[in-house]
Amino acid sequence: MNLGLKKNEVILVPHDAGWKREFAGTKEEIIKHTSIQPHQIEHIGSTSIEGIQAKPVIDIVIGVENFNSLDEDFFTGLKEAGFYRLQVERPDEIVCAKFTDTTFETKTHFIHLVEFNGEKWRQMRFFRDYLNANVAVKKEYEMLKDAFLKTGMEGITEYTKYKEQFVQSIFMKMDE
Repeated sequence: MNLGLKKNEVILVPHDAGWKREFAGTKEEIIKHTSIQPHQIEHIGSTSIEGIQAKPVIDIVIGVENFNSLDEDFFTGLKEAGFYRLQVERPDEIVCAKFTDTTFETKTHFIHLVEFNGEKWRQMRFFRDYLNANVAVKKEYEMLKDAFLKTGMEGITEYTKYKEQFVQSIFMKMDE
């Protein structure tokens, strides 16, 4: 199993059953080095959706009770588990990443720290669960991602914008 993307790179690879095992091992490392409990750590993103191609990066959501309680010791623990806090500005979210080596050029994992049971926590888990439960929707999402690669557009920002309407349409189903 090959994991990793360089900055602003967008590639899709076939689904790999090893992604689930990689997440499980990473979860154990996070638990070992932090006070985070198992129920606060979930595998999200396309690598958590059975059978579809994905960017070769493991996405993890960690629900925390209070961002103010995330002290230096917490981030030191994440660093011991291989994760570094990124200078990514997102409302109500802190992003960390794991890299292949000390050049910090290729990211293999992302952690999205969000409020436990808050809106982003619920949305990320719902998206994964909804696609895993709906084969037609899952395939539609896969085709959308593949279509992006054929547009000639590049970069993670463009990729995210390209998928945004679809993602929001799934989030809206949470309240149905």
